[in-house]
Amino acid sequence: MSVQPAKGAPERIVLEGRYVRLEPVEQRHAADLYEVSTMPGAAERYRWLPSEPPESLAAVAAWIEASAAGQDRYVAVVDKRTGKAVGRQGWLRIFPQHASIEIGGIYWGLPMARTPLATEALFLFARHAFDELGYRRFEWKCNNRNGPSKAAARRFGFQYEGLFRQDMIVKGESRDTAWFSMIDGEWPGLKAEFERWLAPENFDENGMQRTRLGGR
Repeated sequence: MSVQPAKGAPERIVLEGRYVRLEPVEQRHAADLYEVSTMPGAAERYRWLPSEPPESLAAVAAWIEASAAGQDRYVAVVDKRTGKAVGRQGWLRIFPQHASIEIGGIYWGLPMARTPLATEALFLFARHAFDELGYRRFEWKCNNRNGPSKAAARRFGFQYEGLFRQDMIVKGESRDTAWFSMIDGEWPGLKAEFERWLAPENFDENGMQRTRLGGR
């Protein structure tokens, strides 16, 4: 049976959800991204990223300019309640010819913690990749020592595939990389579970979940 490539790389479009809006990252997002990257406690979320927290607003502006010129495609995660960018994520390893793509470069700021924002941000990427662009494979990778990231991958329904030993040197440390993926045959069931979990009735008056995502 012939296997088809994806329709193409993700374009610079807005992906609209109930809780978040994913917008191509631009200079207008710089101030919000700087704020969410330098608030108390934010530095801990940079522990496993290749970069350190930005030292200035100009540094964020420079990163946005550089990312626009690169092969990866980044979006700002905008909280629809406030209209402020509270994080960012990117399309990485974009291979339409193989129908394979990765979500990476993730920085989900503290305002997204214990809310449905991060889950919906992931869901919007997965839905766009599988349903609209025809990708067969959606990847997630992280430092093997990053326990929270590995737990998040499993919660979202990614399957662990293996370990790339001594894969990188990051911040002067050796990194073993854990690989995860979900594939198109798994997506219909995962999509239904994301939609169920993200429904307003799954959250109480304080915004706390009533049931867990997939029991993970």
